[in-house]
Amino acid sequence: MAVIHHTTLKPTKTELLAGWLPGRPWYRGGPAPVLERSGGFRLDDPEGEVGIEFIVATDTASPERTAYLAPLTYRGAPLEGAEHALVGTMEHGVLGTRWVYDGCHDPVLVTETLALIEGRAQAMAQSVSDTPDRDVIRSCTAAPLPLDGFTPEPADDADGTRLPAPNGTVLRVHRVLEPVAGQRPPAPEDALGHVTAGWPGPDDNRLWAVFMTLSRA
Repeated sequence: MAVIHHTTLKPTKTELLAGWLPGRPWYRGGPAPVLERSGGFRLDDPEGEVGIEFIVATDTASPERTAYLAPLTYRGAPLEGAEHALVGTMEHGVLGTRWVYDGCHDPVLVTETLALIEGRAQAMAQSVSDTPDRDVIRSCTAAPLPLDGFTPEPADDADGTRLPAPNGTVLRVHRVLEPVAGQRPPAPEDALGHVTAGWPGPDDNRLWAVFMTLSRA
């Protein structure tokens, strides 16, 4: 399991995201988002090399407060062929330079996300080592997905990120979250699988949203 280091990051994750988000086709805000890290969870890389994190980053620049989902991977060296997916680099107080990628382009994150939906991977707490995150709920009715050698080919649009997956399925990453206060929203009716998670809201209510759905292509 991944070890969470409570140390310095320069720049911070929200600072990196504030420079990256406005260039995304699904971004809804102005040129200078004011981000707070509201919640999220982690997944473990079975090889122990890649950090995997799903961050809920809330833009507080306007009263409407828009919550974005940012799946990120952290690597100790550049990911070959993924220059277009680089969010930036940061200096980690323990691990040194880390290359931060939009995780939808990283095969480690996508493979472990599909394993999470299938129930073969466990969501982990965002800020505590070796602790499962029981607030992350998943479901799956799809046939087993063959993931050996799977290479993600994501496409962004105004609604989020679409990832063709094995067996004629599509993983949809909901980049702009639609939070519901106090209760978990149901999975979409046509979903073969989904992931729902929660985070603390500004008025002490817990907010919940569907993070990802798996459906037929």
